[in-house]
Amino acid sequence: MLDNTTKRRIDTARDILVGKVPDPKSQVEQITIALIYKFMDDMDQEAVELGGERTFFQGEYEKYAWSNIFNPQMGGYEILELYSESIMKMNTNPSIPQLFRDIFKNAYLPYRDPETLKSFLKTINEFNYDHSEKLGDAFEYLLSVLGSQGDAGQFRTPRHIIDFMVEIIDPQKQETILDPACGTAGFLISSYKHILKRNSSNYDPKDDHRTFDSSDVKLSELTLNNKRYKGDKLTPDQRSLLSQNIKGYDISPDMVRLSLVNMYLHGLHDPHIAEYDTLTSEDKWNEFSDVILANPPFMSPKGGIRPHKRFSIQSSRSEVLFVNYMAEHLTPTGKAAIIVPEGIIFQSGTAYKSLRKMLVEDYLVGVISLPAGVFQPYSGVKTSILWLDRSLAKKTDRVLFVKIENDGFDLGAQRRPIKLNDLPEAAEVIDAYKTSVLSGDEFEEEANSKVIVVEKEKLAENGEYNLSGERYKDVNQFINSQVEIVRLDEIASIEYGYTDKAKDKGDARFVRITDINERGQLKENEIKYINLTDESVKYLLNQGDIVVARTGATYGKTLLYEKKDPAVFASFLIRINFFKNKIIPKYYWCFAQSDIYWDQAKSLVTGGGQPQFNGNALKQIKIPLPPLSIQEEIVAEIEGYQKIIDGARQVVENYKPRIDIDPEWEMVELSKIIKLSSGRGLTSRNMIDGPYLVYGGNGVNGMHNDYFVEKPTIVIGRVGAYCGAVHITEPKSWITDNGLYVTNFLHEIELKFLGQMLTQLALNRFAKVGGQPSISQKTVTELSIAVPQIETQKKIVSNLDKERQIIEANKQLIEIFEQKIKDRIAKVWGE
Repeated sequence: MLDNTTKRRIDTARDILVGKVPDPKSQVEQITIALIYKFMDDMDQEAVELGGERTFFQGEYEKYAWSNIFNPQMGGYEILELYSESIMKMNTNPSIPQLFRDIFKNAYLPYRDPETLKSFLKTINEFNYDHSEKLGDAFEYLLSVLGSQGDAGQFRTPRHIIDFMVEIIDPQKQETILDPACGTAGFLISSYKHILKRNSSNYDPKDDHRTFDSSDVKLSELTLNNKRYKGDKLTPDQRSLLSQNIKGYDISPDMVRLSLVNMYLHGLHDPHIAEYDTLTSEDKWNEFSDVILANPPFMSPKGGIRPHKRFSIQSSRSEVLFVNYMAEHLTPTGKAAIIVPEGIIFQSGTAYKSLRKMLVEDYLVGVISLPAGVFQPYSGVKTSILWLDRSLAKKTDRVLFVKIENDGFDLGAQRRPIKLNDLPEAAEVIDAYKTSVLSGDEFEEEANSKVIVVEKEKLAENGEYNLSGERYKDVNQFINSQVEIVRLDEIASIEYGYTDKAKDKGDARFVRITDINERGQLKENEIKYINLTDESVKYLLNQGDIVVARTGATYGKTLLYEKKDPAVFASFLIRINFFKNKIIPKYYWCFAQSDIYWDQAKSLVTGGGQPQFNGNALKQIKIPLPPLSIQEEIVAEIEGYQKIIDGARQVVENYKPRIDIDPEWEMVELSKIIKLSSGRGLTSRNMIDGPYLVYGGNGVNGMHNDYFVEKPTIVIGRVGAYCGAVHITEPKSWITDNGLYVTNFLHEIELKFLGQMLTQLALNRFAKVGGQPSISQKTVTELSIAVPQIETQKKIVSNLDKERQIIEANKQLIEIFEQKIKDRIAKVWGE
């Protein structure tokens, strides 16, 4: 795990630069240059202390030694001139390795403020280089700021996913290893450390804590293969061969430079990274590798790629070409793990199908489905890992599918650690499958809904070679055998909706896919209308009709239309017309809210960026069909639960706490009641995990290891979208500088009473509006509120507390009865 001191120093260095160097990439470059500059000087000093001579700073370049920059006799501008001159001339220094000269190529200081430079250099000087591995961890953390999508569609791969993929592939000391789109070389470094680990005398598989085993560490604090294994079982010749065998390509010279530094600082002192366009250049076409690990760019430039003609799959899509390249550049016993977007998994284009056919027939061993939030906050794109192994693929006629639902972090923008983590179990399953294929023993799937093994013959049945594991699940294995199972087309016909332009006024409501909410209910906002004509009247909804969204992010959502008002359903909806006396529509609607329905829908959906759930897919949905009398019982039971939920939700959604003001109460200016101050600067980057809550204008922002407010107080949003919002803190908390907080009470007043009165003032009304809304201490304290006697305040607060308890009880009621509905539906399926 990255230690907090190192992390904090990197954050401090960035914070110092941010005012003068706002671009994150430029910040990384400046910090990289300074770190390597100091590192070289440290190595020189160590050599002198051991009785040797300086290597890097000698002759005419001796004056540029890092230690000379800290000469106390030099003024700020003299330091600035010396540092600026030294980094510009460093690439001409013949005494430093070519790797370091390349780092300083075109380097310059982009600002002329000596105070900023002095603060920055002081922070860099605090780094301790007694172990370059520690510097490597720091550099890995620094590179995390480059995680956002690049121009070519690159996404930085999270460290725990990198290590998981390396664990699956298990690269060996004698194997050649390649990443043909290496970025900052994460896969190559993890592979190197994996080999060191497996060749260390202190390695014990039972005691080894892998990065992807973590469940309580921030994503930014993980380090690649984080235990310090020395690789002491490797001979000098084996180490030398290992260094020669690890190679990477990248199209970006900036990424090449950063990856070279990253590898050097992680112990690979002779790194081999080439600036190379894998898809358009033929120079390295005849080079093959035993291991390939990669997360290639997903995005193709406008107009597509113009590759050379040696690819076996003809395409202009970068993701197709990269996978094609990697498969065909494996040695006869080669293996690979490749992150791919969903288009590779099920797109119906000719190139996609040809690629999948090639993989299934000769290369593919497994597909590991990752959750859609793995690349948050930079992208919510859904991805999978293709596991290729030419040797294993020849030994089996089946493909393993593993579904990862949780990776140890939540799937929101913050990617906070959670307890749920499928990766360790998935690694065990994959290892067991590999062992079974090699030994010829039967692989036991057990009753694991996240694992399925599919015959290659079945994948090839319709020529699609679809690699979505959900598609091949046998729904019947989850169903109570006493209940008849039918396909939808056995009990209903389907009908597509009406195509027309929605209007603000008209004869009938126009129901569109955007009108169905998450709970399969009709939204009552942004209503649109349509005029009834001889054509549109054919698409009028009857009370009790079922319609299903067939495209986009809302695909599969099912609405039961229960109104009597005239409404026409739009073209991206499908109406299900059930055959008489076969099924109760509301029973189907209840079923369509279940997890098993959604598992089927996900397996049947087609399309790439825009999912399609057309009539052909909908017809294949399998439904448990008990007798009508049982259906009626189930619907009645669920309706009873739903009424409780709806009532509780009405209470929760409509509750607005309010104090009724008595005209007899004294009006008091807030300047006579409270004193306000702005909070103290603290960002997510320099927050250190601890027991104390951090508050900002939007409420709780995280946890910190320090606090400066002892007792509960009030925070008011000072700037931005939450300007004027009011929050009451817990004891011992930190308040950031985007919040105002009460530092002193000048008048006897109940805290919760004051908080509610401030809320009722709607402080955002008084905000200044410029680039973004803001409110000052003066603006707030000049306002007045009604203040009754303290006993009255206490009584009001007591009543408000009782109301809030009732609201919390209603929230719990909703959770309990939503689970009851799920349990009742699951019971039909025999769960």
